[in-house]
Amino acid sequence: MMRTKKVKRIKLLKGEKMMFFLIIFFGFIVMPTSWVYTKALLSETNIELEKIESKIDTQNDTNEALSMQIDELASIENIQSIASANGLSYNNSNIKTINE
Repeated sequence: MMRTKKVKRIKLLKGEKMMFFLIIFFGFIVMPTSWVYTKALLSETNIELEKIESKIDTQNDTNEALSMQIDELASIENIQSIASANGLSYNNSNIKTINE
């Protein structure tokens, strides 16, 4: 006569079952979802950063062009030509330079 071994099963309490379910749920559902969401936000932020850097570069180019235009308009040759075109004489003591 052969005896069969009885396997003892460990019974989990309701609270333990709930904790096990929550750990599995959090590990397989919430974590990957939050990882994808975080990557999407990071990507969106990087795109916005690139747009802002592009606007800054454009504004720097505009500022540089305007600075060159100011230098051209403030040159002595330009001042003398405008003065003579309007019938005025060039007098260096009457010229005031304004710097911001």
